[in-house]
Amino acid sequence: MKQLTGLDVSFLVMETPNTYGHVNGLSIYERPSDDFDPFEVVRERLGIMVGHLEPLRRKLVEVPFELDRPYWIEDADFDLDYHVRHIGLAPPGADDQLAEQVARIVGRKMDRSRPLWEAYVIEGLADGRWALLQKTHHATIDGASGVIMLKMFTDDSPDEVYPYEHKPWVGELPPPRAEMLQRAARNLAMNPIRGMRLSLSVIRDVADAAGITSVSGIVSNARKQLGAIARRNDPSHDAEGGGSVNIPLSPAPPTPWNHSVTPHRRFSMRSMQLSNLKRLKEATGGTLNDVVMAVCTGALRQYLIEHDALPDDPLRAMVPVSIRTGQEEDPWTNRVSAIVAELPTDCEDPLERVTRCRDAMHVAKRQFDLVPADALAEAAEYTSPVVAASAIRLVSRLKLADRVNTPVNVVISNVPGPRDPLYFAGAKLDAYIPVSTISDGVGLNITVHSYEDRMDFGLISDRELVPDLWHLVDLHIEEIHRLFEATGAEWAEEPLPTPMRYGGDGVAPVPAAPTPATKTATTKTQPVPKQQAAKKRTAAKKPAKKSSAKKSSAKKSSAKKSSAKQPTSAD
Repeated sequence: MKQLTGLDVSFLVMETPNTYGHVNGLSIYERPSDDFDPFEVVRERLGIMVGHLEPLRRKLVEVPFELDRPYWIEDADFDLDYHVRHIGLAPPGADDQLAEQVARIVGRKMDRSRPLWEAYVIEGLADGRWALLQKTHHATIDGASGVIMLKMFTDDSPDEVYPYEHKPWVGELPPPRAEMLQRAARNLAMNPIRGMRLSLSVIRDVADAAGITSVSGIVSNARKQLGAIARRNDPSHDAEGGGSVNIPLSPAPPTPWNHSVTPHRRFSMRSMQLSNLKRLKEATGGTLNDVVMAVCTGALRQYLIEHDALPDDPLRAMVPVSIRTGQEEDPWTNRVSAIVAELPTDCEDPLERVTRCRDAMHVAKRQFDLVPADALAEAAEYTSPVVAASAIRLVSRLKLADRVNTPVNVVISNVPGPRDPLYFAGAKLDAYIPVSTISDGVGLNITVHSYEDRMDFGLISDRELVPDLWHLVDLHIEEIHRLFEATGAEWAEEPLPTPMRYGGDGVAPVPAAPTPATKTATTKTQPVPKQQAAKKRTAAKKPAKKSSAKKSSAKKSSAKKSSAKQPTSAD
């Protein structure tokens, strides 16, 4: 048995009927031969890896009444066929059809009575490629440990002999309830800080029930002290004329997606060559991350303008950061924190947005340095699971996200991936597209993942709050075009075409890209494609509300029929 850390538990207690704690990755592979069976090889390889990867075979054991953090045990009833699943897309197998399946799969909670992972082999992609969607709970791994798993799961060359073999392991039976209660009592007795927090929580509740207001006064005083600490100056920065560093405690400005979420999700994806983004990095004098943040900022700004919802104040983004040192004894746990960065959505000039994004990230990192990340992770150890879970459930039940603005508007994550190609039993990995998570009050997540020579944008949102998510992901590509025009830089490579879309609810049909033989020559500094510009004008007429207008069924049917005749390739 191994007890979860406080940070691991936080991803469990965050779950409600509408909010999930799992994260996902969508890998798209080539098919090395006509007789290649993706499901067979995936099932075989995962069966081998269960003995080598602890997260694949361990399951949760909850402490009665949530008095203490749960434990991991080896699953004595492990069932590989439950975890590895096989599905297919209906013809023609376009990108939006794949994304719709992904959205439906990630919009379901995981069964906590089993190891917290699932793998879906998805066939039927238009050009013969196949996809693997891996769904893993954040309580068991973070992004960095997920990369370790990806490397162990794949090969460095198409003809490499897989180095792992079946490794025997022994499952464990769940301990008796009496033993779990004894462990919880011992932990509470050995942890005075946790006991003190529980006592204060009880005192506060009793005082509130009795109408004693002095407790509220103490809380207010504590808040003032916190504000004083948050506004403290960094002398070295002041000497340079940089001013003070403020921890963002005030609410972020409202947007259409900053509301309570439903159980349903939308997912969209686009890609751009990494060489083109590096060309923008050189042209702007910033870092690659500065360019990514500016691209996201420009896309969000344009989207909000089109929906007449752009706030006067800049948006705020939560940016996850890894706090791994490489010296961790246990790689299969969470070592992640976050910073809060201002997004200059109030700025019209795309080049100025890059500069302001660079400055905002610098300020955010200095805010992060005010409180050591290890201290934040350690603080989670002293939080009672029952108190934290009750608070989250209360927030969800009362729909407080619809009444109070959250401190951040959106989550933006930029994850560097492998630069060398990876293979799976001879099948080349073409793309790895991140599929993250959302929560009440923050119904939009933008995750960017680089692999080999490309960068993939994966957007996930609440199905009702952002009904035109494909348009929003297109705006990210348009913002890259806009930055090339503003800098006067030349494209390193011709941009990837918009992938074919079958068309459906919230998705405009897009025909298949022309083959190389029929492509027309394009200039280095291309304007925004006419098709995307037309879609943008159409989307501008649709407000991002829960009751979005639907296309007529006749029009949708006609669009699908014309699109279905096109040969295609999924990006």
